[in-house]
Amino acid sequence: MKQRIITGVIAAALFLPIVILGGFPFIIVTYILATVGLFELLRMKGMSPLSFAGGAGFAALWLLLVPASYGDEWVASGSAKFGVLAALAFLLLVGTVLTKNTLTFDEAAFIVLAVLYVGVGFFCFGAVRLAGLSYLIYALFVIWATDIGAYFFGRAFGRRKLWPEISPNKTIEGAIGGIGSAVAIAAVYEWTAGLFDSLGAAIGLALLLSMFGQLGDLVESAFKRHYGVKDSGAILPGHGGILDRFDSLLFVLPLLYIFIEVVR
Repeated sequence: MKQRIITGVIAAALFLPIVILGGFPFIIVTYILATVGLFELLRMKGMSPLSFAGGAGFAALWLLLVPASYGDEWVASGSAKFGVLAALAFLLLVGTVLTKNTLTFDEAAFIVLAVLYVGVGFFCFGAVRLAGLSYLIYALFVIWATDIGAYFFGRAFGRRKLWPEISPNKTIEGAIGGIGSAVAIAAVYEWTAGLFDSLGAAIGLALLLSMFGQLGDLVESAFKRHYGVKDSGAILPGHGGILDRFDSLLFVLPLLYIFIEVVR
């Protein structure tokens, strides 16, 4: 626990100023986080990042991460990003033939899914920040409230397992407590910041984001359980890897970004 707290304090001291500053430094950090995240997935699968498939995956990831603020650039458009994923898929399928199945179909599909999972999540991380710091803070508060609420409610009232095959420590009571905590924090945030048009919108969105965040946590747990690893990485002592810390946000931020685009 001591190591976990120390790492958390140091990470917050380094990360939060860049989040607040935004701009190019934030974009660079987003690229670094996403690159490490994809590296962690490749390591879980036992694939080399220096292989043909790994290199293609990283190239596609970096193209997907081009920020939405560069709207005049062809690579920042939605159609171009779809084209990047399609090109990656076809390139890897051709690779399975050229390598005579040394690159397997399973590995090719894994790369495409991994790039989609990490790329879309971290693209939306940057896009939400560009839409406004207050939106990103809202998302962080909702996720933190969900995690803290689920932990304490689970310890106090947890009886029924949520999904024991994937995450044996999570309970239904904890999940409900996490959602309730997120809704409460969202109400307070809306009252003080006035981010949305109504309190109902802030609460309703928080309820949805909290559920999606917990689903993202379960997806990351499923990845680790399937590949037999405890943590996605070891870059954050006491916390694990980048994906261990951003698993909920990778599901929450695309949903929030869609909401922002529709509302705005």
